[in-house]
Amino acid sequence: MAEHTLSILVDNKPGVLTRVTGLIARRGYNIESLSVDKTEDPRLSRVTLVTTAEDVPIEQIKKQLHKLINVHKITELTPEDSVDRELALFKVKAATDKRPELIKLTEVFKAQVIDVAADTLTIELAGDHNTIAQLEELLSPYGIVEVARSGKLALPRGNW
Repeated sequence: MAEHTLSILVDNKPGVLTRVTGLIARRGYNIESLSVDKTEDPRLSRVTLVTTAEDVPIEQIKKQLHKLINVHKITELTPEDSVDRELALFKVKAATDKRPELIKLTEVFKAQVIDVAADTLTIELAGDHNTIAQLEELLSPYGIVEVARSGKLALPRGNW
């Protein structure tokens, strides 16, 4: 099965997201990532949805989504034709003697320390999926206390 990223423009109204995600769930597909917010037009929201499906079922899903009254446009975004980012927050155990190492590591990834507590640092990183996974792997030996990730945000490249 292949990963598919769909950018779906919908009416910014209650219940629309439930109908979109329900349609995918009813067909037995998992939503790997979901991000939603208003667009430049406050009447519309952009749903960025990542799911895993074969090519034929994803075409069926797109056709079914087009039938929903509040859906205006569906674009499948490929890695070659789009830019994407995720946001991750990592709360990491940070003994005083380990903090300089952790801060140096965040600098290498162009991440930021956004909170300092007695025993932990909270680190923020925006990047692609692989970059975030690499930082998570390198932070693991220090002891990751909590992780929060936004899911994928994506837009087509250029003047599309």
